[in-house]
Amino acid sequence: MGSRGREVKKCAWFRGLPCEGLLDCDWGMNASLVMTVVGPDRPGLVDSLAQAISDEGGNWLESRMCNLEGQFAGVLSVDVPEENKEVLLAMLRDKAVTGLEISVHERAGGDAGECSRVAEIALVGQDRPGIVSQISSVFAKHSINVEELSTEVRSAPMSGEQLFEAQARVCIPADCDMDALGEDVERIANDMMVDVSFEVNE
Repeated sequence: MGSRGREVKKCAWFRGLPCEGLLDCDWGMNASLVMTVVGPDRPGLVDSLAQAISDEGGNWLESRMCNLEGQFAGVLSVDVPEENKEVLLAMLRDKAVTGLEISVHERAGGDAGECSRVAEIALVGQDRPGIVSQISSVFAKHSINVEELSTEVRSAPMSGEQLFEAQARVCIPADCDMDALGEDVERIANDMMVDVSFEVNE
């Protein structure tokens, strides 16, 4: 019985059934899932994925998705009631339901490491092999965690040469030697002949 003398109900709003108010609902335990999705791009892919999640009471949280060379690719996190998790997983593994190849992982607990400061990095220069490898090696050397990275190659407006652009958000540990980090970033920029901006959010 609830605190007001009524039986506490399971909410079923996701199946179109009413609930008499949030205070009457027993939300239960949720499973937190992280998914990677990939498949030939076509209209309706996001809708089919969102519908499968919604049908089992899932809550779509964060996501990053895009079209890469004709393939739709993305990563997203969802919460779903624990009792519906296995049904949702079975649906997601069936390509006939979403048209996508989907890998699902339980969300990892804890932090990737101590984060004292966050920095925004932008890089642009003539495209060549090894740019990401060299800049990421600097981050690894200083125990910097890359939280978000986006890259693209485009044609320069006047010359038509291929330009590589990257934007990243990184997490800097408290014991990082910022002077040494700045020197390493500058050295890499000079070696690769690219422009790099490094802005730390204190």
